[in-house]
Formats: sequence, C-alpha cells, structure tokens
Amino acid sequence: MNFLLTSASRRRLRFAVPGLVLFFAAACASTPPAPTLNLQAAQQAIANAERVDAATHAAAELGEARVKLTSAQHAVEEKDMLTAGRLADEALADAELAAARSGAAKANAVNQDMRHSTATLVEEMQRKTGDNR
Repeated sequence: MNFLLTSASRRRLRFAVPGLVLFFAAACASTPPAPTLNLQAAQQAIANAERVDAATHAAAELGEARVKLTSAQHAVEEKDMLTAGRLADEALADAELAAARSGAAKANAVNQDMRHSTATLVEEMQRKTGDNR
C-alpha cells in the first residue's frame, strides 16, 4: 500500500482537518448551566434587604435589585445564561448596597438621637449647676 499523497490531496486535508475540528468543537459546546446559585444568592440578598427595612431607607437600590433579578429570571427562560448570571450578580450587589445604605441611615438616626440626648443632658446640668459653658 502506498500512502503517498499528492500535493492537491495535502492541500485539501490542510483545509478539511481544521474545519472538522471546529465543527466537532462547536457540536460539543452546549448552553452553559443556569446560574441557580447566583439567582438564589440575589433572592436571599433582596430578602435580607427587605428585613432591614431597605424599602424605606434605600428604595431606589432595592427596586433596582428587584428589576435586575426579574430580568435575570427572564434571561434564564430565554436560555441566555451568561446574561442571567451577570444580572443576578448585579441584583446581588444592588441588594447588598440597599442593605448597607439602610444600615447607615439607621446608624445616622441613632447617632443624631444620641447627640440630641447629650445636648439635653448638658443643658440640664448647666441649669442645675448654673454653669455657663
């Protein structure tokens, strides 16, 4: 058996082999799995933000998180898993931001209340002692 190839056969193989490799690689590629962990984390972060009253103190951020989570769920239905994962991650970040802003607003309110209470105590002490500082 003689396996010598003509130059025309070699040229055809030079184009056919890479084409076949690309074809099989594309055939093996499939849709990435749904980002269920990302979606669950975003849902949990939104629930946590709601528990810390972010709807009152950071309504815009919480609303944005909800919109992005809904968009992520829609992207899963459309089989666009990369977009779904990105939107779920953004929803998680927005929900965490809403919770943090809510915590900061509550801390500022407590701080303001403590300043007011301290000022009231100082006034009481000055009135009783007659000290005018």
